[in-house]
Amino acid sequence: MNKTLAANTTKRTMTLTDNTTGKSYELPVISGTTGPDVIDVRTLYQDTDCFTFDPGFTSTGSCESAITYIDGDQGVLLYRGYAIADLAERCDFMEVCYLLLYGDLPTADQRRKFETDITYHTMLHEQMHSFYNGFRRDSHPMAVMVGVVGALSAFYHDSTDITNPRHRMIASYRQIAKMPTIAAWAYKYAIGQPFMYPRNDLKYSENFLHMMYSNPCEEYKVNPVLAKAMDRILILHADHEQNASTSTVRLAGSSGANPFACIAAGIASLWGPAHGGANEAVLNMLEEIGDVSNVPEYIKRAKDKNDPFRLMGFGHRVYKNFDPRATIMRQSCHEVLDELGVRDEPLLELAMELERIALEDEFFVEKKLYPNVDFYSGIIFRAMGIPTSMFTVLFAVARTVGWVAQWNEMIEDPTQKIGRPRQLYTGPTERSFVPLERRG
Repeated sequence: MNKTLAANTTKRTMTLTDNTTGKSYELPVISGTTGPDVIDVRTLYQDTDCFTFDPGFTSTGSCESAITYIDGDQGVLLYRGYAIADLAERCDFMEVCYLLLYGDLPTADQRRKFETDITYHTMLHEQMHSFYNGFRRDSHPMAVMVGVVGALSAFYHDSTDITNPRHRMIASYRQIAKMPTIAAWAYKYAIGQPFMYPRNDLKYSENFLHMMYSNPCEEYKVNPVLAKAMDRILILHADHEQNASTSTVRLAGSSGANPFACIAAGIASLWGPAHGGANEAVLNMLEEIGDVSNVPEYIKRAKDKNDPFRLMGFGHRVYKNFDPRATIMRQSCHEVLDELGVRDEPLLELAMELERIALEDEFFVEKKLYPNVDFYSGIIFRAMGIPTSMFTVLFAVARTVGWVAQWNEMIEDPTQKIGRPRQLYTGPTERSFVPLERRG
């Protein structure tokens, strides 16, 4: 399903010298199509009897990939070579899904067929109603997502043979198609409303909004401004290279686990507040600040390095200059606020004041603490009436296509092995066993 755009090449070697023995080892240095070169350490252990030590794998390339490229220093995000701004402005989510899966933007005929194929996989097996009924009403929606997505393999076992390309394609389509239905039903279940079935006459983002907000008592008309904003949110979050959840999907998949189980593992990883909960943290921060009149105090606290308070949604771990997604999301944010006319809502007014200060204040500008994509997406969700507990769920809906594309690429990569990180052991050395009666 995936395309390799260019094979990697070894253009030089790097010499590693043991200062104790004086022995030297030649390590190949591999170049990709762009970005930093990588030192190939695959034979390091057998050659030197040493492992590398890299907690968090922040300096380790775990795979070869042709899907997404990030340059955090320059604020670059590319899907299959296309700038994220171009895709968000000129494509819809289905085109971006096709691009991530197949490596090229679709022709008109390919797009039509792909969208039709996805549309006709959006329904869930009727027996899956029972899964929702088994959860408490106050269950976190992400708990529901992990359980229901993992259970898909019990209902669609006709597409779990990972060695069969057709099975992989069907499983990929099913997960992309069904994720909005699963997410919307988690919301409906939590608020005690009837599940709404997908409609084949609606586009992907429209269908999601329909299932979230419609009810059997009256007709619901999807607002095109909100649908466009949702589509952009999905595009901007569709993939982000080898982050925690994507690496989790790949690691689970490396064992040969079925694709539904792998995506459920990715959802579980995304659930962590350090990963998928950033836009939720933005709303929690706004609620803590409480009122526009309190902004100067909190800005002062944010500038104090000895104060534990941090402004959430500003700056980014990867993007050291600016988040290329934030400019696009800012535009959508203001379009949604204008359309809904909710600027007098206290938290949204507060958010806009924080945005103004961050873009003008010398402290924030100098440190490049610009509002990021999570800041704006959190505001959009708030304005649309989406509860905070659903924020990470929407992230999962968007990221599913990236997980699926990465999983397919891993399965088709002949160099991939089952993931098996090593460790620096710091526990006791071997000890003599002491019988129970002699302990103490």
